[in-house]
Amino acid sequence: MRPRIGIGLPAAVPGTDYSSVGHWAAESERRGFHSLGVIDRLVYDNLDPLVALAAAAARTERIELLTTVLNAGYRANPVVLAKQIDSVERLSAGRLTVGLGMGGWPEDYAASDVPTAGRGAAFEAALATMREVWRGDVAGVSGPIPALPPGRPALLLAGLVPAGFARAAALSDGWVAPSFGLETLETGVAAVRREWARAGRAGRPRIVAERYFCLGPGAVETAEAYVAHYYGAAYLPQVRPDVITDTRHLHEEIDRLGKAGADDLVLFPCSGAPEQVGLLADALDEK
Repeated sequence: MRPRIGIGLPAAVPGTDYSSVGHWAAESERRGFHSLGVIDRLVYDNLDPLVALAAAAARTERIELLTTVLNAGYRANPVVLAKQIDSVERLSAGRLTVGLGMGGWPEDYAASDVPTAGRGAAFEAALATMREVWRGDVAGVSGPIPALPPGRPALLLAGLVPAGFARAAALSDGWVAPSFGLETLETGVAAVRREWARAGRAGRPRIVAERYFCLGPGAVETAEAYVAHYYGAAYLPQVRPDVITDTRHLHEEIDRLGKAGADDLVLFPCSGAPEQVGLLADALDEK
C-alpha cells in the first residue's frame, strides 16, 4: 500500500528565513501534501515545533499538522505543554496530530535541568496529566481549561524499546518510526502491531515513517552538510543512505516503506529554499 505523503516544514534547517514558514505551509497545502511535519530539539538553531505549527495553521485550512516528534521528556510542566498543544489544536480547527517522544539529546535535558533517569515513568505520568487537561479535568477559580472533543488531539508515540512499543499500542493511536533504517521500521511495525493485538484494540495502529530529502542542483552536497550538522559524525553513516536526493530513490523509498507497513511518510527538507516544495511535488507526480 502506498503511504500518504507529507512534507516537513523547514523549521529545523539552519540558515532558513523562518518568516517563510507560513508560505511554505500554504504552498504545501496547495500542492496536495497530506500533512505538514515538524521535528524537535531544544539546543539547536530551530523553531519551537508548536510555534511553527501555529504559524502553519494560520496559513492553511485542510492539511494535517503533525509533530514527529515533539520531545516531551525535558518539558517539566505537562499542564503547560498540554495547554500549548491544546492551543494549536484549536487554532487549526482540529487538525493536529501530536507525536510525542522522550527525546534523546542529553544537552536538551541538561539545559532544562531535568534528569534522564526514570524517563519512562515520568513520560507516562506527564501523558496522563495532559489527558486530564484535554478532558477538561484541570480547573481553577474561573472554571476548567475547556475540554477538547473526545479523542483530540490525535496522538502517536515514538520509542525503540519493548516498553516504548507497548506504550504506543496501549496509550496512543500508533507509532512514529525513526528517520532512517528499514529494518528498524519493520521490527517496530511488527512489535507495535503485536502489542496492539495484545491490548485488545480494534483496527490497527497508524504507522508514520520519516525520511530526509533535498532535490535539484547541489542536492547531494546540501543534504550531506545538513544531516552531518544535525546528527553529527557518529550518526551520519546510519542516516545518509536513506536521505533522498533524486526522483528514482524517492519512488523506491515510497514503495519499500509502504511494503514495510508505513501508513504515512513525512519527507523533511535538508534545505529551506522555497522551491523544494515544488520540486518534491513534481517528483512525486513522475512515474
